[in-house]
Amino acid sequence: MKEIEKMLVSRDVHPEDTIIKIDSVVIGEKRPVIIAGPCAVESKEQILSIAKELKSIGVDILRGGCYKPRTSPYSFQGIGEEGLEFIIEAKKITGMPICTEIVSTDDISKFRDVDVLQIGSRNMQNFDLLKKVAKTNKPILLKRGMSATYEEFLMAAEYILKEGNPNVILCERGIRTFETYTRNTLDLQAIPVLGRLTHLPIIVDPSHAAGKAFIVPAMAHASIAAGAEGLEIEVHNDIENCMCDKEQAISIEEMGNILKTLHNA
Repeated sequence: MKEIEKMLVSRDVHPEDTIIKIDSVVIGEKRPVIIAGPCAVESKEQILSIAKELKSIGVDILRGGCYKPRTSPYSFQGIGEEGLEFIIEAKKITGMPICTEIVSTDDISKFRDVDVLQIGSRNMQNFDLLKKVAKTNKPILLKRGMSATYEEFLMAAEYILKEGNPNVILCERGIRTFETYTRNTLDLQAIPVLGRLTHLPIIVDPSHAAGKAFIVPAMAHASIAAGAEGLEIEVHNDIENCMCDKEQAISIEEMGNILKTLHNA
């Protein structure tokens, strides 16, 4: 970690917490910011309906995948550019900032109306992509690779900061361990450890960590208790017919219950 101490990501170099503003939403001021929405944008009607419901219960940022890198080439891969058009329309109608994953440097120009560019776990060390998205100067939500060490995670963030973009949100989303009952294992200790090593804000994705919906509320609350600046949670309004990761999706009602508990804490 000695090398990290001299880098732009280091708290030694930048002692003050980084504050990231996304329209009226502020990440890094100790108020948990909630990013929520479906794993995938499936249709205009679906994303508009979910967006309106999430806004009504107090979710800050709408998420939804348009390009879906999947382990199997036969799994649903998202609806691509059409999905981008739908989630951007949801943004215009609800006023919610939007976050969606970018997987290719060829698509950067298509994301000009997206507020937060997400780099998924599989692309954490896609260094060309990191350097290119950095140049947009948009906030970048960088997910930890499923087998990445803290040092590797911070080195990936350094690629973005080195290009002149300080707006990086780190996202712990679970790591691969010997346990197979859950999809991954949520590394809660990453929150205080990274909080000591870096000034960048840290949020948690309990959905991908758990892989099972019933675990998500407990891990969401545990993450905030450990010091996370926010959560990214998969929410769907028709879970039985969800086209992607339905096992880990929670309902609008369940999302509302998490928010109520957080607000009353």
